[in-house]
Amino acid sequence: MGETDRTIGYICPVCGKAVVVKRTAFQLTAASSTLPCPCGKSELTIDQMGERCEITVPCLFCAKDHVAACSNDALLHQRLLALSCTASGLGCCYIGEEDAVFQAMEELEAAVDKLRMDDAMETRGVFLDEVVMGEVLSELKEIAGRKGIRCGCGSTDYGIKVGYSAVDLVCARCGAALRLPAATPDDLDRLCAQYTLTIPGKKEN
Repeated sequence: MGETDRTIGYICPVCGKAVVVKRTAFQLTAASSTLPCPCGKSELTIDQMGERCEITVPCLFCAKDHVAACSNDALLHQRLLALSCTASGLGCCYIGEEDAVFQAMEELEAAVDKLRMDDAMETRGVFLDEVVMGEVLSELKEIAGRKGIRCGCGSTDYGIKVGYSAVDLVCARCGAALRLPAATPDDLDRLCAQYTLTIPGKKEN
């Protein structure tokens, strides 16, 4: 592969397959590019605007197109340019050196396979990081076991809502909620450092 070649990868939201293509620097900057999925039902576009470009990516996770602007310098020279879905936090497009893009696409496909498996088994929740979310839920169980979760209103009854990248503790009495991020190892470390958790509800008179 020549130094000027760039590899671009995304997952088609229609057929679910990974689309990985190569383009030369000249192809990417000389004119706007369209990179269709072989299924013909989705495409990634790169619109040239002089020194910068606008990339439109179809997203598997939220079924919408994401639009991101970047400099042509980043488009052509960054080892790995990653565009993410804001709703799920997962990557939806990678542009860069061949090995970096292939590795990122492999990780993304593994995440997608896990999400599909969860959907097939009707597992509750779709998580950004399975391991972190599992550890966060385990830590919450421990805190709950020592009766360390309560609400500012005085109630100790609560429900748990599990989302993409966070867990909400919701007071059963006043409805107040405490959001605990559960996307990165740092989020887990912060939770492990807390002996008790207080939902910021209304205090009893």
